[in-house]
Amino acid sequence: MQGYRARSLSPVEVVDACLARIHALNPKLNAIVTITEEAARQQAVLAEQQFATDPEAAAPLCGIPFTVKDTLPTAGVRTTFGSPIFADFVPTEDAAAVAAIRRAGGVLVGKTNTPTLGWITATHNRLFGPTPNPWNLSVTAGGSSGGAAVSALAGFAPVNIGTDGGGSIRVPASFTATVGFKPSYGRVPNYPTGPNWGLQHIGPLGRTVEEVATVLDVLAASDERDPYSLPAPGIRYRECIRSAPKNLRLLFCPDFGYAEAVDPEVVTICRRAAGALEQLGHGVTEQVPNWSSPLSFWRTLFVTGASYRLALYLPEHAQHIEDKLRELIEEAKALPPDAYYRAWLQKNEWWQEVRATCDDYDLVLSPVTACPPFSVGQDSPGEVAGKPVSFYGWLPFTVPFNVTGQPAISVPAGMTAAGLPVGLQIAGNRFADDLVLALAAEYEALRPWSSHVSPLLSTP
Repeated sequence: MQGYRARSLSPVEVVDACLARIHALNPKLNAIVTITEEAARQQAVLAEQQFATDPEAAAPLCGIPFTVKDTLPTAGVRTTFGSPIFADFVPTEDAAAVAAIRRAGGVLVGKTNTPTLGWITATHNRLFGPTPNPWNLSVTAGGSSGGAAVSALAGFAPVNIGTDGGGSIRVPASFTATVGFKPSYGRVPNYPTGPNWGLQHIGPLGRTVEEVATVLDVLAASDERDPYSLPAPGIRYRECIRSAPKNLRLLFCPDFGYAEAVDPEVVTICRRAAGALEQLGHGVTEQVPNWSSPLSFWRTLFVTGASYRLALYLPEHAQHIEDKLRELIEEAKALPPDAYYRAWLQKNEWWQEVRATCDDYDLVLSPVTACPPFSVGQDSPGEVAGKPVSFYGWLPFTVPFNVTGQPAISVPAGMTAAGLPVGLQIAGNRFADDLVLALAAEYEALRPWSSHVSPLLSTP
């Protein structure tokens, strides 16, 4: 924005540059599934006129390109939810988060790839195919906001909006060495309500913590259409990250107590990243808190939501629904009548285990995933460090904070010996979004990563 106001940068030139990168790199990355080129250029011209006539009155994101995950409705722009069933669906209303970015002057350049309804934490579907990882095209970019993470890394747009019901922002951020922030539940309004409304968070992905904080300043507001949305926080997150927190009590967890398996190399990389924070004067304690596993009741809540949405289409559109997803629909239909209610009770009770730990620490650190990126096209890795794991069993670190609604961010921790990214998760107490972002920014200053870009992203 400073460049726009100083007229050293032009919104038209920036939007054109982003579109040029999309055209050059997207054919091999498949991150953008719908390009809104004509409308983007029209909006860029209007933004340029704004800065020419009254730059001080420009909205916070005026002329800034953004993308939206293809599970969030965009008025007048195709929204497929990653499924052939909805291939031609064009909403008439924006999601609340999309509307907020538009009001702030953002310029939509495209919709990003996602698995069907975000049902897995990898990105591929029967409509558009897979989104590979820019660090190695043979492995997945993660998901379900995989297209958004790749867009951030590839420079398709500085603002990328994703959703997270069990790790879907943080996992692709971890797998691509970008920043993905899942705010506190309700911090960003969730409208229209999705099938996993009680677990889903909406948040930004970017290259830096400052990018993410700037976007959250626009998104964090109450919306009467979402009865669970929180009041506006009364602070500016971009300002919060400029003040380094002091003498924090940090807990590093190589396991929360129930992981089926965790890759030792991932733990080593994250332990090293967590230990670096001691250089900043924080105290870091390593401990396994031995929480009971939330994966069973989380699965009931998550699977039931996706199944409810798709079950009506199963008789006529079975060929358009992934095999494993059809199995999950049948699994949900076979659950006893009180299963969903009991899962909610377990969810509420489980919070007490997490609270008891979080009461003693300011922030909790952990790996984001139990393993590095796995082969592109796979729904899940199947095994971790040579040990078989269940379908969602490689996500022991992200699911908990969807259950509790706590804020959590993924920041780059390092690279494996094979050259694949690993993310460090920083999770805060309820509503401590500002502290999570502040420590992430302090860590970023200590171990900067934004200049580290895959050679596969060079353009002619």
